[in-house]
Amino acid sequence: MISDRFEPRPLVEGLDAVMRSLRAGDTTTVRGVFGGWADAVGEMVASNVTPIRLDSGVLTVQVTQPGWATQMRYLERDLIERLRTATGVTITSIDVRVDGPQRSRRR
Repeated sequence: MISDRFEPRPLVEGLDAVMRSLRAGDTTTVRGVFGGWADAVGEMVASNVTPIRLDSGVLTVQVTQPGWATQMRYLERDLIERLRTATGVTITSIDVRVDGPQRSRRR
């Protein structure tokens, strides 16, 4: 007799398990936040801000330049509400990272 653990299962079950092990929620959550990003935040924000990680309610985003980091901090509460409304996902905060070359230290 073959064990149930060897029976074929839908791929989404395996993906959900992997996503949960990475503390990223399930595929529906990730698809909602990452897939619906542009619709939830608007084209201007989406063209300069990219979601890169969702971990225990903290959404980490990468911005194209420091000015966008400031803008994201200013818009954080509004964007969290927009994402909740659009995706049903509860985000508690947004962690902002600036993309680009590291500044060299002055010697």
